[in-house]
Amino acid sequence: MQPRQRILVWRMIPLAGFLLTALVVGIHLGAVELSLAQIWQGLGSSSDGSHVETILWQIRLPRVILAACVGGGLAVAGAAFQGVFRNPLADPFVIGASSGAALGATLALLCIAGSATVITATWQIPWLILSAFAGAILVVCAVFVIAALSNIGRNAPLLTLILAGMALSSFTGALVSLIMFLNHEMLTTIFSWLLGSFSGRHWNEIMMAGPVILGSGIVLWLMSRPLDLLSFGDETALTLGLSIGKYRMLILIAATLCTAACVAVSGVIGFLGLIAPHMTRILLGPRHSLLIPGSCLLGATLMVVADTLARTIIAPAEIPVGIVTALMGCPFFLFLLISRGQQTK
Repeated sequence: MQPRQRILVWRMIPLAGFLLTALVVGIHLGAVELSLAQIWQGLGSSSDGSHVETILWQIRLPRVILAACVGGGLAVAGAAFQGVFRNPLADPFVIGASSGAALGATLALLCIAGSATVITATWQIPWLILSAFAGAILVVCAVFVIAALSNIGRNAPLLTLILAGMALSSFTGALVSLIMFLNHEMLTTIFSWLLGSFSGRHWNEIMMAGPVILGSGIVLWLMSRPLDLLSFGDETALTLGLSIGKYRMLILIAATLCTAACVAVSGVIGFLGLIAPHMTRILLGPRHSLLIPGSCLLGATLMVVADTLARTIIAPAEIPVGIVTALMGCPFFLFLLISRGQQTK
């Protein structure tokens, strides 16, 4: 390992430390604050039946772990989308994967509510994930086809990507709104889910979505070299012998599956897939072998912090975490747009 690479690897240690700190703070803060001694004691015993054990193992711990999984998954997917499309403004929310997954999951919620005897509680989360994946992959494929068909100028496909993603996101959002309008009895359930939240989530969601997020994240990390080559452009990648169509499709499927699993258990949470990879790129550079794990750590940290703020800033009430991430991500997105515009002058 070269000295520069060794330095970059060492820079990931503080990111891991920030994540650990965020997890501890997330477990500590809440309606009932838990001291470090209580947390340590509770972690050592999960069957004493005390209120500390109940709060720790049934409420706080699964919530912060799921928030970390979703944050890391969205960040890794965002880094992959940005590499595939060679655009630092791309993320699962902007590309349309999140909105497509939201439409699929909304339809799944209706099916679950209308056929409770057919879809048991055990299969509800897998059904949500599969439905979210189907919706996400359809929208992302549509965006990708539109961008590929645009051949007016060198940068037209990248510009078309953003515009197509916004258009299809609006379209799927309109379909979700129509579903809500036609199903008044499900209005509260669908609306609260669309805002994004980890409230009421338990170990079942982690057991179902966690392996999907982890597996797709590992696949994307193994695709680091193809992502590096795709970032240089199709011509360079072809010159170096990369099968563009094959690897691009594999990366898109893995990133979309990761996004779908995240959306299925947390709802629509935007902009985190944009913020974390960009900040990590500043810290660790553009190499995806470091960018992907670094984005995972930073994305998990940001999500845990956002969820902690969401449930404590106006306690005992709780703000949907999607609102918090949007408030953080929108100014950052505008900053990227302005900076990108000034660089092209």
